[in-house]
Amino acid sequence: MSEATDRPDADAWAKASAEDIAAEHARRRARAGQEPGSAGDELRRLAEAVSEAVTDRLATLRNPAVQLAAQGVISQVRSVVEPIVERNPDVFDHLSAAGSELLAAYRSAVTRAESRWTAGDEGKRSTAEHIDLD
Repeated sequence: MSEATDRPDADAWAKASAEDIAAEHARRRARAGQEPGSAGDELRRLAEAVSEAVTDRLATLRNPAVQLAAQGVISQVRSVVEPIVERNPDVFDHLSAAGSELLAAYRSAVTRAESRWTAGDEGKRSTAEHIDLD
């Protein structure tokens, strides 16, 4: 309950759910031996997972020419990704942080707009609502 209004906090359930989900993800990573790495490490893991999925899908075709072409494309992608990650590891961390900040700003704007839309008189609200993203 919010002391100022004696109403339940509207975001309490969402916050508690997000915390529970984050804790569960951390527990599963720890059990699997996978601690979250840098953004560059995560990009490498993503590239490996995609290449494994593509290889598995193409294996069902049983066409050696298609499989050989796919392996060539996968090796080219790896040869491009690895040098970029090795030369600029901080760039990926900064991009990841910037993305998180943008998401937080968007959520804040949407939450404020929703609270304005749901609070107040129906007759006093205008049909066009301005959302301030600052």
